[in-house]
Amino acid sequence: MQQYTPSQQNIQAMMSNMNVNGMGKKLVFTLIMIFIFRLCAQLPLFGIDGHNFANLAATNNLIGFLDMFSGGALGNVSIIALGIGPYITSSIIMQLLAVVIPHLEQLQKEEGEAGRRKLQQYTRIFAIVIAAIQALVFVFYLIKTARGAIMPDVNMFAFAIGSVIILTAGSALTMWMAELMTERGIGNGASMLIFCGIISKIPFYAGQTATLVRGNSSLVPGLLLLLLIFIATMVLIVIMHEAARKVIIVNPRRQVGNKIYGGTNTYIPFKLNPGGVMPIIFAIAILLFPTTILQLVGQANISNETLKDIMITISNFFSPASIAYEAIYFLLIFGLTFFYASIIPNLQPKEIATQLKKYGSSIPGIKPGKPTAEALDKILSKTTFIGALALATVALIPSLACRFTGITTLQGIGATSLIIMVGVALDFINQIRTSLLPNDYQSFLRQ
Repeated sequence: MQQYTPSQQNIQAMMSNMNVNGMGKKLVFTLIMIFIFRLCAQLPLFGIDGHNFANLAATNNLIGFLDMFSGGALGNVSIIALGIGPYITSSIIMQLLAVVIPHLEQLQKEEGEAGRRKLQQYTRIFAIVIAAIQALVFVFYLIKTARGAIMPDVNMFAFAIGSVIILTAGSALTMWMAELMTERGIGNGASMLIFCGIISKIPFYAGQTATLVRGNSSLVPGLLLLLLIFIATMVLIVIMHEAARKVIIVNPRRQVGNKIYGGTNTYIPFKLNPGGVMPIIFAIAILLFPTTILQLVGQANISNETLKDIMITISNFFSPASIAYEAIYFLLIFGLTFFYASIIPNLQPKEIATQLKKYGSSIPGIKPGKPTAEALDKILSKTTFIGALALATVALIPSLACRFTGITTLQGIGATSLIIMVGVALDFINQIRTSLLPNDYQSFLRQ
């Protein structure tokens, strides 16, 4: 096959059309936001000894797990240590409430863009409240348990008040950057920030693994096996992300003047994994919010030893390294995939059936109206069930493989990280391709 080598004129024309579409500006804006996010992740709170906290956090699996998704911001005790977590937690709660509270459901479905903006404002306010609570818990943990991470000459009262305010403001700043990236950049802002955080921690885990293998050469076969499992998992994630059940739609012919339009068959794609990476992110947020509070409070200097032991036991039970955590994680991903599919506007069987009947289109062999809605609902339920089961199963493979091979240093880069990285990367590429399609550059990308 002859290799296509783009000339300088073709490249300049491509870049020119990208700028016409605004893609160039979006890409630059996204990179600027990522740079600001990474810069803020390196700015520690006043009065913190980062080296001492890193030593303390190294013995805490939960802190290390949270630190990966914050891109080192939590490990550095930076001004954005809480990351995007409060905003994601708030989004989950508001979406759940929109199902059971009529007023919120009306804002989401019936009042159009104005209603969605008002619901988004509620989400932001609630995110600030959650951030303030998490900031209080984290500062309480620093003062009571990780006292060595605070410099000795710091006034504790001023440190506590100032840190809560700064951490809450840092979370608000992260939320603002994520929304700006979604609106003016490429991809979902929250997912992109989590993606960058995971990528930034890969060199750290790779270094730990190299040190472990150098100290024990018998682990080399296990490492090779683990890498193969990781690669196979990424292939499965790509297949799940791109797989779809195509429902054939027959469109009627229409004559306008001397020309006939329509009459061609189209299809509705029902994706195997309609929620993408969001069920994974939602499951993590739901699990980590109570788990974080339980473990941090459980490690504090509680005078009642019985209460302290109970809290530590519960927090260890729900630790990311426990079997109970993985079981609950599996069930949450499974359930949240169904939930996310049920709230996606373009995946509502009744609305699709209504639109098909309005334009005279139909599914072969199925009557328009209610029978079409019922058929679409069955198809969506089956595809979502398969996708939810596959996603939840794949989510457990790498962590189980880490335990089997004994390479525990890569357990942080489990299926959760792989699914998020691959999903966000595919969404990023698809958005760029979609933007280039009007200018007929899809063929250029394939060559």
